[in-house]
Amino acid sequence: MAITITERAAQRILEIKEQEKRPATSVLRIGVAGGGCSGLSYKIDFDDNGAAEGSKDQVFQSKGIPIVVDMRSFLYLAGTELDYTDGLKGQGFHFVNPNASRTCSCGESFAV
Repeated sequence: MAITITERAAQRILEIKEQEKRPATSVLRIGVAGGGCSGLSYKIDFDDNGAAEGSKDQVFQSKGIPIVVDMRSFLYLAGTELDYTDGLKGQGFHFVNPNASRTCSCGESFAV
């Protein structure tokens, strides 16, 4: 199961990448870390180095955006979709994670 992004998220990622003057080879790195209200927090950032040589990084492409996920995080994120909203209820990236059994009210952390 791949990790995908919506069209809105892809557009916003490209805007941020341009604003930050990231190199064309920069990839979107998504992961999880311990912490947050529900136990695990989402991490998202650009990685100018891409997938590590000889690593078990999982590499995906969605809407023209290269996505890299470390194997430990992928176990929690398989099948997740990254969306972006700019409405009244909060602007930002939102993870739609089918593996989450519980999320906090802000949507930035989850439990499995």
